[in-house]
Amino acid sequence: MSRTDYQTAVGQLGIIETLAAYDPHIAGTPPLGIHTETSDIDILCHAPDQATFVADIWRAYAQMPGFRLWQWRAKDRPVIATFHAFDWEFELFASPMPVARQSGWRHFTVERRLLSLGGDGFKRAIQLLRQQGLKTEPAFWSALKQEGDGYLGLLSLEQATDAELCVLLDAAGFGQSRSG
Repeated sequence: MSRTDYQTAVGQLGIIETLAAYDPHIAGTPPLGIHTETSDIDILCHAPDQATFVADIWRAYAQMPGFRLWQWRAKDRPVIATFHAFDWEFELFASPMPVARQSGWRHFTVERRLLSLGGDGFKRAIQLLRQQGLKTEPAFWSALKQEGDGYLGLLSLEQATDAELCVLLDAAGFGQSRSG
């Protein structure tokens, strides 16, 4: 890929420092090493006072190319902001819910565990499915040869032990590719 490494982009923007009051966590495909040319940098935030978050984000990033800010109507009504910097789209997701309880972070932690246990073959399978257009959670669920909603499916694996995840990976054909 020709664009700046995501960690360099994050560092040059100084966004983690800017968002420090909101417990920012980078999630999504770049830190997992499975991003595509169209992947964005997702930053999950805990914003119990969403009006203050909106004011801070507006002040810090409204001048950025492609800046957009909106709030969902459903669930806990998170605030989302997007903009472009250093050849990346940044997406800020701010919920009144602590980051550790947000679905995006919970998906990310399961995905990270599966990639760690599944080895290079599993990672290649995910990358291929992503390049074919699947979103991240459905790509993982499909690679595991599971039926149904990948978003809910990954959450159902959250409490699984490593041994249980290995059984699932083995059943999907990724047992031999695991190292260690």
